[in-house]
Amino acid sequence: MAECGVCYRHCKISEGGFGFCGVRTCRDGKVVPDNYGMLTSIALDPIEKKPLNRFYPGSRILSVGSYGCNLRCPFCQNYQISWSDEVTYTKREARYVSPEELAEIAEDQKKNGNIGVAFTYNEPLISYEYILDTAKLLKQRELKTVLVSNGMADVDTVGELFEYVDAMNIDLKGFTDSYYEELLKGNRQMVMDFITEAVKYSHVELTTLIIPGENDSDEEILELSQWIASLSEEIPLHLSRFFPRFHMTDRDATPVDKVYHLKSIAEKNLRYVYTGNC
Repeated sequence: MAECGVCYRHCKISEGGFGFCGVRTCRDGKVVPDNYGMLTSIALDPIEKKPLNRFYPGSRILSVGSYGCNLRCPFCQNYQISWSDEVTYTKREARYVSPEELAEIAEDQKKNGNIGVAFTYNEPLISYEYILDTAKLLKQRELKTVLVSNGMADVDTVGELFEYVDAMNIDLKGFTDSYYEELLKGNRQMVMDFITEAVKYSHVELTTLIIPGENDSDEEILELSQWIASLSEEIPLHLSRFFPRFHMTDRDATPVDKVYHLKSIAEKNLRYVYTGNC
């Protein structure tokens, strides 16, 4: 049995077993990612789709995903590869792509406007070793490494990544412990600590999905934006509109007017606030 250090759970994993994320496993007494290099998704996306609005705007980035996640968001739009029973089947369809091969693909796509690789779709940090190995090769080729992450990772465990990651979009999904713990099965403080460290090294933009009745009060968005501003008022914040999906179909989509109203609240503290899905 070995202990995983990626997130706050510190799962104790028996030989051949898996942690909460469904990816970290124990082999020969050591915790390793079962999904190392196993890709389920690959696409050449506009950088704004990550979303990153202030990092090489107008460019494209090769976006790749694997499977597994260390949160349990009931509204997940990528649940097929993140945490539902369907992951069992998705894993069988995954294709192994070595760091060297991925770097070569990214290099080849320069002709189509590609600037690097974005690790996205599922939670990339549960396989941080693959990101690190690939990012080192991308840096040699003067290509960018981007993470789209929930940020729920221990900086002491994944800290070597910061030297190689050029930009991140990190979900700050809400600003109460109850929201993180009860609805998402996560830890807000760990996310805040990760963001605090990330902004020292990378271009960082944050995203908050506005869910009616959960994290959509003026007070919460005011406090959230004040905390971000305490790091830097230059950090862009994306406020995105929720649509009913997966296990959260008990409420309507977020009213567009509500999203724009909360944008005006956040702009009291932040210079760049964007709306999404509106």
